[in-house]
Amino acid sequence: MRPSRREAHELRAISLERGVSKHAEGSCLVRFGDTHVLCTASLEARVPGWLRGTGKGWVSAEYGMLPRATTERTQREAATGKRGGRTLEIQRLIGRSLRAAVDLTKLGEMQITIDCDVIQADGGTRTAAITGGWVALHDCLQWMMARNMLREMPLVGQVAAISCGIYRGTPVCDLDYAEDSDAEADANFVMNGSGQLIEVQGTAEKAPFSEDQFVELLRLARQGINRVLDLQKTAVS
Repeated sequence: MRPSRREAHELRAISLERGVSKHAEGSCLVRFGDTHVLCTASLEARVPGWLRGTGKGWVSAEYGMLPRATTERTQREAATGKRGGRTLEIQRLIGRSLRAAVDLTKLGEMQITIDCDVIQADGGTRTAAITGGWVALHDCLQWMMARNMLREMPLVGQVAAISCGIYRGTPVCDLDYAEDSDAEADANFVMNGSGQLIEVQGTAEKAPFSEDQFVELLRLARQGINRVLDLQKTAVS
């Protein structure tokens, strides 16, 4: 039995609330159970130096956790003068995932930055950030289309993510912190709206896992992401 008493395939309650930021061109407050992440999309009329003159745009991401997002206060990374390795790894993952949803040539030489701020953490913050980040990105691009800033919609599809893992010998989907901290193995899956894989991160935390177990994790992830994709469609419709 999972600590949350969910079935192996069962997701936490998920919500996607759009338009939560007055100033951002796109925004979404995403909740995966008790994990809450504020995602904002900000448009800038510039691109990184290595893209100037190419006609291509860019989508990047930044990720951070508020000091009391967890059970004990953590120091702001700004106070230490540098970002931690975990933060850099997660924001690069978010950026790669969301770029897979955009035709950068149609964006033109503009940059959209997705800021993902974890308000409350209970496992799966990176997968929640990718899922909510796509909604914020969608709304930013719609904002641009409404103002005739784009000739064509650069969005080429959806992107969503979910975590899976092996908890007490059983493959399960959408791990909360109680499971994630005690899992024998965990993995994060990112897929597009066609069910194609964008990224897979898998780690044997306590024990190696078999190919058959990985296939089951993939099956659970696909089932879970299909549900999340449906929630995204409903949110932006």
